[in-house]
Amino acid sequence: MRGEEAASRCIFDGIVVIINLVRCFEQNVMPTRTEKAEAFAGLHIKGEPLVLFNIWDAGSAAAVAESGAKAIATGSWSVAAADGFTDGENRSLDAAILNLERITASVELPVTIDFEGGYTADNSNLAANIERVIDAGAVGVNFEDQVVGSEGLYPIEEQVDRIKVIRETADKAGISLFINARSDIFLKNLAAYDETHVKEAIERAKAYADAGADGFFAPGLRAPAFIKELADASPIPLNILVMADTPSNAELASFGVARISYGPGPYKRMIEFVKNAARKVYAS
Repeated sequence: MRGEEAASRCIFDGIVVIINLVRCFEQNVMPTRTEKAEAFAGLHIKGEPLVLFNIWDAGSAAAVAESGAKAIATGSWSVAAADGFTDGENRSLDAAILNLERITASVELPVTIDFEGGYTADNSNLAANIERVIDAGAVGVNFEDQVVGSEGLYPIEEQVDRIKVIRETADKAGISLFINARSDIFLKNLAAYDETHVKEAIERAKAYADAGADGFFAPGLRAPAFIKELADASPIPLNILVMADTPSNAELASFGVARISYGPGPYKRMIEFVKNAARKVYAS
């Protein structure tokens, strides 16, 4: 019963925060960064997932916001592709921050950035980079445990230290930054992951939560039984990426998922639309 009561209380608190945010909009009052951060965290409800249709620039952010989104999330793959780069921190940090500033200025909704590996392997630089993200107006970050540019993952202890740096930096800035700790375990083993990988994901989820993470992102995980197992075992809300063979949003909700991301999907659909429209023009 205690678990059910805690879950109910969490849902109630989240609803209160969201109602307050809506009142700000109705009264034409710009919500504060603190209100946005609280609202964003409150949207992560197990079984009633926050759905994020990922964007890449200010224009796509405004379009998604106007379509009924509750929050705005960038996707690093799409952001990179829109500028002619491949994913993996190949755009400069300055370019990433400038893009974030334009996005946060274009919408009143909470914005979270896919910050990949933080654009550094050095913890001192990581703190400075997170300060820039906060100054640019984001209330959340995706932070992955793969070593960018490598095939491997950071050892749990090292990634825990990196997450602690982000939490401490955000606390000093006075912002409840939502740290969505991403693990690339399943993406690295996309065609052949098994129970062993799920167990490691659970271990990482627990360690990252203890370090100050607010959510756990497991892109590449699509097997229903494994999703449910991870959702049940994770002490923080589970985020799943929509892929071609991912269960439906309704099914993910029934498994206990709290956040659903569309990743590069929206950008790829947009590009296909443009290609098809152009083909018709040039074929006539």
